[in-house]
Amino acid sequence: MRLVGWTSAAVLMLDQVSKYIVVHLMALDRVGAIDVYPPWFNLRMAWNRGINFGLFSGEDEITRWALIVIALAISAWVWGWVARGTHARRAHLASGLLIGGALGNVIDRLAYGAVADFLNMSLPFWQNPYSFNVADIAIFAGAAGLVFFTGEGNAKRRS
Repeated sequence: MRLVGWTSAAVLMLDQVSKYIVVHLMALDRVGAIDVYPPWFNLRMAWNRGINFGLFSGEDEITRWALIVIALAISAWVWGWVARGTHARRAHLASGLLIGGALGNVIDRLAYGAVADFLNMSLPFWQNPYSFNVADIAIFAGAAGLVFFTGEGNAKRRS
């Protein structure tokens, strides 16, 4: 379980530090956009009130608090699931990624009322309209890891 805790803490710190630097020190919340390596990598400020790609977004407090409760419930469930079972290290790592990312976005919702998204990647012939953050990357990688690595520890023990 230490791997889950340390991974969650590392993701949470990296997410919050990157958001602080980009949003506050670089003033992306006021500037709106900074070209870093166009068109491949840019900073584009987006306040996401929903989940991925702005799905389930709403301006009301009910939506904000519902998403906070759902993220905390999923994080608690994943933590409990990992603690109860015998899982491979990769499943522990994936769980830590998911939990750390979810908590990073919860902090944003509490502090700002929305999630601070700012990473934008496009192509020369296609401008991506969506932005994301470190927490989103960790959530995606953690969920994918849980899909691929769940049961791996049990399968090896049965052999």
